[in-house]
Amino acid sequence: MLLTNKKIAIIGGGPGGLTLARLLQQQGVAVTVYERDVDRTARQQGATLDLHDESGLRALIEAGLLDAFQAHYRPGADKIRLLDGQAAILHDQHQQPDTPTFGHEHFRPEIDRGPLRDLLIDSLAPSTIVWNSQLLNLAPTANGWQLHFAGAYTAYADLVVGADGANSKVRPLLTPLKPFFTGYTVVEGNVYDAAQHAPALWALVKGGKIFALDGEKSIILSAKGDGSLAFYTCQRTPENWAQESGIDFQNVQQVAAWFAHDFATWSPLWGELFATEAAYFVLRPQYCMPLDQEWPTQSTIALLGDAAHLMPPYAGEGVNMAMLDALELSRCLTDGRFTTLHGAISYYEKEMRRRGSEVAAISIESMEQMHSPNGVAWMRQVVA
Repeated sequence: MLLTNKKIAIIGGGPGGLTLARLLQQQGVAVTVYERDVDRTARQQGATLDLHDESGLRALIEAGLLDAFQAHYRPGADKIRLLDGQAAILHDQHQQPDTPTFGHEHFRPEIDRGPLRDLLIDSLAPSTIVWNSQLLNLAPTANGWQLHFAGAYTAYADLVVGADGANSKVRPLLTPLKPFFTGYTVVEGNVYDAAQHAPALWALVKGGKIFALDGEKSIILSAKGDGSLAFYTCQRTPENWAQESGIDFQNVQQVAAWFAHDFATWSPLWGELFATEAAYFVLRPQYCMPLDQEWPTQSTIALLGDAAHLMPPYAGEGVNMAMLDALELSRCLTDGRFTTLHGAISYYEKEMRRRGSEVAAISIESMEQMHSPNGVAWMRQVVA
């Protein structure tokens, strides 16, 4: 096998990197995941994720983790209500017959990001993940890479896989291309104990999702299994709006004032998202890697997920593409089709970039349509 007696370093402990680690360990490969978080509980893990039969679920099945997933996924969390800015329900999937189940190509079960990450972590051999490992840089050696982490910690790897997201430290070693700004900015938030702190919206989301569209702006809500309410607002902004707005997004009162101004025509009901200190917010300008990107293959380094093909989240494909990347890369490296690492990685990269570009184009188109004057009509067709 190409990876016999080689040390593999995966930078980043998100779903893509962890899936790759699991798949490689199943083949007896020596793999280490370097994750900057201090431990598995260090960070809020974001909203719910819907896994797709042809990508995310396929990777979990190959990893032998479907039973674990079925124990943690949230039936009904995929049901969508489409609302306008006045919180009037325009379409309600809760009124439709039950959706297909496992094994159906259109089944997209939901799971909170935290439990998905946990089941992947628990599937790995002890000490696979080196926590509190913030990568500073990589230096090439004769046969691989010397990794330098904060705190003067170093490690060697024969093959490095960058699964370190939008701001990847690994990507620049392969390509100078940078992501472009799409013209939109998301404010992500999470309201804890939403039944108490946002009772009307918690009841309205009904354990599933809400897509609210009005005035070329949007709010997406997702109920989480821990009783919190994750949300994303989105609107057109200048690229540097985050810096130029002067808003301290750690200050709930300032965030509430921004929302009241920019979403002034929306129902006061939405103000529940910003009415309590039991919330957190993070600003996310929406970037995307060039759809026609190419780079020369290297035999000791590869990318997956957002590190390779960052895209907006409006096709629901980000985590699915990352997990499918992990599956395809693991196969190329271990199934005997290729005689050299260069050949295996080259084949993987071509297919990965092709898939990533196709999905990114769909995501950008979806984002544009959702925030167009005809956004509601377009979304009706999507959820019908």
